Amino acid sequence: MNRNYMKGIVLTGIIFSLGISSCQVVNKYKAPDIDEAYLYRGVNSDDTTTIANIPWRDYFTDPYLQEMIGEGLEQNFDLRIAYTRIKQAEAALGMARAAYFPSATLVGQAQHSMRSVTSDGKKDVLGVTSNQFSLGIAVQWEADIWGKINRQYRAKYAQFLSSYAYRNLIQTSLIANIATTYYSLLALDEQLKITKEMVSILEESVETMQALMDAGMLNGAAVQQSKSLLYSTQVSVPGLERQIRQLENALSVMLGRKPEAILRGTLQKQAVSTKPAYGIPAQMLANRPDVMQAELGFRSAFEMTNVAQASFYPSITLSSGSMIGYGAGTLTDFFKPENLLANIIGGLTQPLFARNQLIGQLKVSKAQQEEALLSFQKTVLSAGQEVSDILFTFESSLKKDEFRTKQVEATSTAVYYTQELLKAGEANYTEVLNAEQNLLQAQLGRVSDKLEQLQATVNLYRALGGGVE
Repeated sequence: MNRNYMKGIVLTGIIFSLGISSCQVVNKYKAPDIDEAYLYRGVNSDDTTTIANIPWRDYFTDPYLQEMIGEGLEQNFDLRIAYTRIKQAEAALGMARAAYFPSATLVGQAQHSMRSVTSDGKKDVLGVTSNQFSLGIAVQWEADIWGKINRQYRAKYAQFLSSYAYRNLIQTSLIANIATTYYSLLALDEQLKITKEMVSILEESVETMQALMDAGMLNGAAVQQSKSLLYSTQVSVPGLERQIRQLENALSVMLGRKPEAILRGTLQKQAVSTKPAYGIPAQMLANRPDVMQAELGFRSAFEMTNVAQASFYPSITLSSGSMIGYGAGTLTDFFKPENLLANIIGGLTQPLFARNQLIGQLKVSKAQQEEALLSFQKTVLSAGQEVSDILFTFESSLKKDEFRTKQVEATSTAVYYTQELLKAGEANYTEVLNAEQNLLQAQLGRVSDKLEQLQATVNLYRALGGGVE
C-alpha cells in the first residue's frame, strides 16, 4: 500500500507540473484599434490639457454645491448599489481564482453488507455480514493544460474591472446630475425674481393707465390690456414655484435625503469658463467609464471565446474518488497506521460526440465577441459625438452673450421711453405693453443663456470623464 501511495503522489506531482506549465493554445488579448483623428468634429488638437483631470472639488467652486456633491457620493442609493455590484464581481473573481487549486472535502462513510453465501460456499440467508468504515479527505482537481481555467479567470477579472467602471460611470453621472439640477434650481430662482419684479412694474403701469383714463387721455381698452398682461405674468409665478419645489425634491432624493428645502447660492455668483480645455480624444477614451466598460466587455467576450476553443481539447483531472485517509472493518483502533489508505484516481477526458455542441458554443462565443466589439466601436463614436455636440453648444451659447446684453439694455430703455411718451400723450398703450413684455422675455432669455452655459460646462466635464477620483 505504501508503494501505491507513492505512485499516487508521483502522479499528482506530474499533473500539477503540467498545470503549472499550461500549454497555452489560445490567442493573447489585444485592445481594439481606434481611429482617434477628428473624433471631435473639426478638431484635431495636440493639447493634452483637459478639465477631466481637475478634481470635482476644484472644478465646482460653489460651497453649497461642493457640500451636496460630497453628500451625494456618500448617500446616493444608485452609487451604493454600484458598490454592491463590485462586491458581487469580487466574489465571482474569487470563485474563478479558486478553480486553479484542488477542492478538498472531508468524507466519512460507513458500509454494512449482508450476504447469503460465505467465502467457503456455505449458505446462510442474509446471515453473513461485514462492515467497512472510512474517513478521509477527497480531492478533485482539473489541470489547466490548455489555459481554459486561466481564460475563465481573465474573463471574470474583466467583469470585475467592469464593475469598477460601472461604479465610476454612476459617480460621474451623479456629480453631473447634482450640478445640473443645482444650476437649474438657481436659474428658476432668478426667473422667479425677475417675474416678480416685472409684476411690480406692470402693477405701476396699470395704475398709470388707470389715472390717464380717468384724465380722459386713454380709453378703457388700454387699462384692460395692461391688466391682462399683469395677470398673465402673475399666472407664471405659481408655475415657477412648483418647478422649484419639484427640483428641490429631486435633488434631495439624489442626496439620499427625504424631500426638503435646499440651501443654495445665486446664479449671479456662478462663474462660466469661456475656454474649458478638452484635451485629446485618447484622454477622453481613457477616462470615460462607459468606454472602459465597453472595452472590458469585449475583453471578457474574447476570453470566453478562448474558453470555448479550449473545450475541444482533452482535460486531465483528479476525480472526486481520490482520497487520503483511514479505512477499516471495525472502529476499534480505527486510526492505526496500518489502516491508512490512499486512493488517487486520475482521468483524461476527450470530447467525441459533443463536438456539434462545442462547435455551437464556439460560434455563439465568436458572435458575442463580435457584438461586444461593435458595441465598443459604437460607444467610442457616441462619446466623440457627445463631446463635439457639447463643445458646439457651449460656443454657440457664448456668442449670444453680447447680443443678449444689448437686447436687455435696449428693451429696458424702451420701457422707460414709452412710459414717459405715454404720459406725454405721444405714444399709445400698445407700445408700452409690447416694450414691457419684450423686457421680461429678454431678461428670462439671459437667465436661460447662462444656465445653458453652466450645464454645458458640467456636461463637458462628465463627457471627458471628469469626476472619477
